[in-house]
Amino acid sequence: MTDRKGVSVSWLSALNISDETGQALGGVIDHRLTRRALINEYRKGRLRKDQVCDAHPDLLRAARNFGSPTRVLCPICVAQNVVLVTYVFGPYLPKHGRCITTSSELENFRRQHDDYTAYVVEACHKCGWHHLLRSIPTGGVENNAAIAE
Repeated sequence: MTDRKGVSVSWLSALNISDETGQALGGVIDHRLTRRALINEYRKGRLRKDQVCDAHPDLLRAARNFGSPTRVLCPICVAQNVVLVTYVFGPYLPKHGRCITTSSELENFRRQHDDYTAYVVEACHKCGWHHLLRSIPTGGVENNAAIAE
């Protein structure tokens, strides 16, 4: 997959707040400002490394096995690039959600009639840093069609 400039990017990093036609998607929550504030607090010495690098072992396992690589260095250890992991929560899914491993899986949820929410998390294998980057409503095909009319 390539971005608008023709640069190759992973399907998870390409998730943005607009669809293929450039229309803004409603309900997308971007957490970059919170991420920046947390990193700044760590760099100022107000937070210890163990307070920001506390990823759950299951998240680290998913990142190692299914994470989508990025070109972004971990803001804490600056030794390795972070990877993106997407989880989907909604009806008929386990309480812990479903880890999305391929772009086709995410597309299947987008075509569903039930409402789901995808959460994109960045994680570092080396130090355990993790942060929620974005939550994206997906599914609800009938609802989306009614809104478009």
